Amino acid sequence: MMDKITVSDLPGLFGSVGRVMSENADHLCEMDANMGDGDLGLTMKKGFNALPEILEAIDEPDLGKKLAKAGMKMASVVPSTMGTLMASAIMSGGKALAGCEAIGPAEFVRYLGAAADGIAKRGKCARGDRTVLDAVGAAADKAAALLASDPSASLPELARAALTGAEEGVAATREMMPKFGKALVHAAKALGTDDQGATAGMLMIRGFCEFICA
Repeated sequence: MMDKITVSDLPGLFGSVGRVMSENADHLCEMDANMGDGDLGLTMKKGFNALPEILEAIDEPDLGKKLAKAGMKMASVVPSTMGTLMASAIMSGGKALAGCEAIGPAEFVRYLGAAADGIAKRGKCARGDRTVLDAVGAAADKAAALLASDPSASLPELARAALTGAEEGVAATREMMPKFGKALVHAAKALGTDDQGATAGMLMIRGFCEFICA
């Protein structure tokens, strides 16, 4: 269990996400094949597994700035729609933590909220549009609500709350119709199924949770 995440922990944090994405790459690709290009799992696997090395190579003591720079580099590694959205989440989250030496409970909540805002801004999407935002936004909301109700909530408790929120966000997409991209062509198949982008967002939060709660 971790009470804070330091700059030196960042490669491990995103290495955990990369592992989760690798384990679920085939499933994400299958989901994406039904609604899009079929390469989502490969994109997420490639992007998040590149992050630990990217972070190691960035000589930046400021935790927030390091994250922002890493997100920018990730965008060039996976220049797809979802790759760009995930990279935007990391960049925006990092900018919100500029000047921080570590990620504690308050910083974790701030990071998630800023990450969701970054996705919304870059993707020009809103909650309920059946996108990755529905999972990441719900994760941010759940963690923020816990911290507001219990200011002494620990980082692991907040990480678990965020994962619960993300899972609920994915479940909610089953009742949503897609509004963007190739999924529009297959909109009739969307109802009753989990959105693949939201699932990827949930898996990112799961990777965070597994690292923090290990």
